[in-house]
Parts: sequence; C-alpha cells; structure tokens
Amino acid sequence: MNDRYLSVDQVAELLGTTARFPRRLIEERRIRYVKVGRHVRIPESAVEEFIRARTVEPVRVRRATFRRAA
Repeated sequence: MNDRYLSVDQVAELLGTTARFPRRLIEERRIRYVKVGRHVRIPESAVEEFIRARTVEPVRVRRATFRRAA
C-alpha cells in the first residue's frame, strides 16, 4: 500500500504523451486505475507494469562467418 498514485496528467508527462493517451488506456482497461470520487488515479506500479509489458528487447544479430573455399 506504499504505492504512489498519479493523476492522468502526471502519467501523461511520465510517458511523454498527451493526457488523451492515459485516458484511452483507462477507457480500454489496459491499465489498472483507482477511482476516488470523480477523480481517477493510476498507481505508479501500474505504469511500470505497462511499460515493462510492452518493452521490446533488441534482437542480437549473429555475425556470419565466412570460410574460404577449398
């Protein structure tokens, strides 16, 4: 319960987007959120989970080895 709760604007700033993107995530229920009266708050851990789940790791390219023909 030591989670910090962020507003939609704070999440948008953290993600580098407009406020519309976190609102869409909430509407589509793609991120956890808490309703406090008429306010919507997103746990910081939910934002971290969202980022972690959508992080794409780079592909390691194997170097082709060229051999001499006999």
